[in-house]
Amino acid sequence: MTDANHQIRVSVETEYLADQSDVDNQRWVFAYHITIRNEGRFSARLLTRHWIITDGEERVQEVHGEGVVGEQPNLAPGQEFHYSSGAILETEVGSMRGSYQMIAEDGTCFDAEIPAFTLATPHALH
Repeated sequence: MTDANHQIRVSVETEYLADQSDVDNQRWVFAYHITIRNEGRFSARLLTRHWIITDGEERVQEVHGEGVVGEQPNLAPGQEFHYSSGAILETEVGSMRGSYQMIAEDGTCFDAEIPAFTLATPHALH
């Protein structure tokens, strides 16, 4: 739980990459575009990430790592950081959720939640 001093908002847009997917071999490729916005009172640096990726068969993969796209951005209050990455699923629909582990300039460590979002091919969901 974060307080007013440590608030990070994460928003996500997704897209299906048909040209990189191989349906015959059960390989569906998706891109996701992340915006991380510091809505708190202190600067905060993203240290690590934790993703939980679930495909349409309920298979779960967890990913832990330092930073995002090779960076550990430091966000001043009101500042945003944008990046894009991707995921490969064995089903045409799945979901992702997770968190970023942050450290604020006051020394407080906290998690910024990445809300669950859906990865789906066009027309996969009614």
